[in-house]
Amino acid sequence: MPDRHDPDPAVVPAASLVGGNQVELLQGGDELFPAMVAAMAGARREVWLATYIFHDDGAGRQIADALLAAARRGVAVRVVVDGFGSHDTLPRLRQWLDEPGVEFEVFRPLERWWSWLMPGQMRRLHQKLCVVDHDVAFVGGINVIDDRNDINHGWSAQPRYDFAVAVRGPLVGAVRRTARAMWTRAHLGHLWRDEVLALASSRRPVDEALRLIRRLRGKGGAAMPDEALRPMAAAFVVRDNVGQRRAIERAYVEAIRAARTRVDIAVPYFYPGRAFRRSLRQAARRGVRVRLLLQGKVDYRIAALAARALYEELRAHGVRIFEYTPAFLHAKVALVDDDWATVGSSNIDPLSLLVNLEANVVVRDAGFNGMLAGRFETAFAASAEVTGPPQRTGWRGRVERALVASMAAIYLRVAGITGRY
Repeated sequence: MPDRHDPDPAVVPAASLVGGNQVELLQGGDELFPAMVAAMAGARREVWLATYIFHDDGAGRQIADALLAAARRGVAVRVVVDGFGSHDTLPRLRQWLDEPGVEFEVFRPLERWWSWLMPGQMRRLHQKLCVVDHDVAFVGGINVIDDRNDINHGWSAQPRYDFAVAVRGPLVGAVRRTARAMWTRAHLGHLWRDEVLALASSRRPVDEALRLIRRLRGKGGAAMPDEALRPMAAAFVVRDNVGQRRAIERAYVEAIRAARTRVDIAVPYFYPGRAFRRSLRQAARRGVRVRLLLQGKVDYRIAALAARALYEELRAHGVRIFEYTPAFLHAKVALVDDDWATVGSSNIDPLSLLVNLEANVVVRDAGFNGMLAGRFETAFAASAEVTGPPQRTGWRGRVERALVASMAAIYLRVAGITGRY
């Protein structure tokens, strides 16, 4: 079980910028996994890992071996994976991680057919988080799977286009609390009777109940004193179903509305709601250069259809759209002007913005922005811009957009989401 008393000396409020961080950009598993393994090799106290996919290929084995080596040194290792994203590899993962010191949990497992009928099963753990001691946190869009391995399409020569960040400084505590909360939710999913009995027998049941709620929501500790937003100022922004339902979407929209010179977004699954699309259109009309880097090599046809249904609308207002063709695009990154950037797990579609549990890091730093901008330019240069007359005009275009909108509305209602998107 997690610590009963959070040793963190401070808590970073959701979406609040805090200074004094070091944020390193990592591209693909080729850069991320060696950094994670090195951090785990130096772990002294604890390792938390939360991920959507933990695959049983060479990259997965590499991370599993690093976790086991840490546990054998006496480090507390806690791992949580999503029950859908890692469904096919759960038997192998349980075999790999079945050692003292490793506590392995599955978030909303789908072990029986009736599991699909349980409330909330469409709300998946889509975060990719790793925290080692209180020293370093890794956040991004990269699952624990080889960059050249696609679960549905097999192996390819070129790696996926994807990013993560390594964070050191005050923000690590916020990432740790979220990773711990995800593990705790999964743990309580199958041990809830023991928790309730322990709570009922406690001498201070109200205090224990409040502490349990704080663990589930990823909160705890005292308020952080104000700091100057010295480099690097960053915020850890999560989307959950408690108090931060649209936090990531709001961070994007606010940044785009304030844009003066440029907005660059790379994301594989793109079907934003009205407010998001309006912010993009208005930015382009103000003279801001707005560019979208979307999938050219398609993994899910329905996702590509949804994105392409919006091409006509966005291009008509000056938004430039590029399709990345060298490999599968999986990055969820963006930059605005010269000092705002975000890297994380959230797509810009209904699943990520309204349903799944997601996590992004927002960085306000010119140096980091410039580094990400360089990666963007390389990707744009290797992509094909959508040009010429709109491809979906007249009644066929209207029917296509209506069909996609209806499918999105039905999915959201099944997931328990009401209201306008």
